[in-house]
Amino acid sequence: MPMPPLLFVYNADSGVLNALKDLFVKTVTPERYECQLCAVTYGPTGMKREWRRFVAGLASDVLPANSVAGDGPGTRVRFLHRDELAARYGLTGVALPAAFMLVDGQPQPWLSAEQLTTCRNLHDLKTLVQSSLPAGTTARQDGPQAVGHVSS
Repeated sequence: MPMPPLLFVYNADSGVLNALKDLFVKTVTPERYECQLCAVTYGPTGMKREWRRFVAGLASDVLPANSVAGDGPGTRVRFLHRDELAARYGLTGVALPAAFMLVDGQPQPWLSAEQLTTCRNLHDLKTLVQSSLPAGTTARQDGPQAVGHVSS
């Protein structure tokens, strides 16, 4: 069964200055960092390789943050920032980070901020994602080795 497109939304705003601020906070005072999705999936140089491979197993292609490509055949995984979610889908006031399934091009809640915030490491996050996939779908464990860089 094909999986609907997935949308992961960071509890952070887009842009270089915001990325630098986030990196500073994450490095100096990680307990004050507000995006657990970013904290467990990103290191100082970008998306962690283990997460890239896992996401590649979920998707036929991965679209970077702020991507506006249409839904084509196969599963897609998208990453957006808080401000991009508001601009693209008009969603504001949503507890973030969160993940959505895109149904008819519109985000439908899938993984809540509460669920994602309990993930303390990549293993926890991957387990949550895998166990929350629709019945009959699974993440390929042999996905492509490289997934496009996604900034957060």
